[in-house]
Amino acid sequence: MPTIENGSETRELAGKRALVTGGFRGIGAAVVRQLLDAGAEVLTTARSATSTVPAGATFVEADVRTRAGAEALAAAVQEVLGGVDIVVHNAGGARPHEGVSAIPDEEWQDALDLNFLSAVRLNSLLVPGMRERRSGMIVHVSSAAVLTPVGPFLHYTTAKAALENYSRGLASELAPLGIRVNTVSPGRTATPGGEATREQWAEVSARMDAGPAETNAGDTPPLGRDGQPDDIADAVLFLVSGRASWLTGRNLIVDGGEFPMG
Repeated sequence: MPTIENGSETRELAGKRALVTGGFRGIGAAVVRQLLDAGAEVLTTARSATSTVPAGATFVEADVRTRAGAEALAAAVQEVLGGVDIVVHNAGGARPHEGVSAIPDEEWQDALDLNFLSAVRLNSLLVPGMRERRSGMIVHVSSAAVLTPVGPFLHYTTAKAALENYSRGLASELAPLGIRVNTVSPGRTATPGGEATREQWAEVSARMDAGPAETNAGDTPPLGRDGQPDDIADAVLFLVSGRASWLTGRNLIVDGGEFPMG
């Protein structure tokens, strides 16, 4: 949030340059808006042109699932922003299937490319600049569903679990250079993509004769409501701000108590 200095409002991320993948709707768009409100210059991306990018952000069309797409995006970051201080890996997703054996090979690969390898590839291109400046903040958006993986989504949660492991390892390597790396894991959140996924899951569950206890598709989190995109964006903004300057290698689960720990 904005801070007050000498009686005037100062935006805490003024002068920072940020990249947010998948920032055109839902959680990604909320992250973009909050970064802009905090004073950052923001570039965001999607696979195809869209009219829903928050006003004030620069949009670049790129497919982060591929090495070529990552390279094109990294080049755009350099051209438009002149480098990057904050990277938020938000792009992700997968559709459910009727159990593990029904997930085709190509969708395993697509889940890995979108939810895990996109971050690995982009970081390999963007982190060298952070190393030179000895500063930077990286946030990987995972999923609280990793805590209770189920067959219909195992390709997705497996990829996100790999992302979390990678994030912790990267944080350990980069911490001595002043670069912080953290993960945010949302629970059930009211977004267009989340709603579409829950509808697909309900259809798959009906075909599998899976009840609510197996799918959790209709459950309300213990705090009594679904999360909102800004709930997740608040966590991201905290992690990239100076208020989290002594926090790295952590996974912040934002789920309204949905997924029990231990």
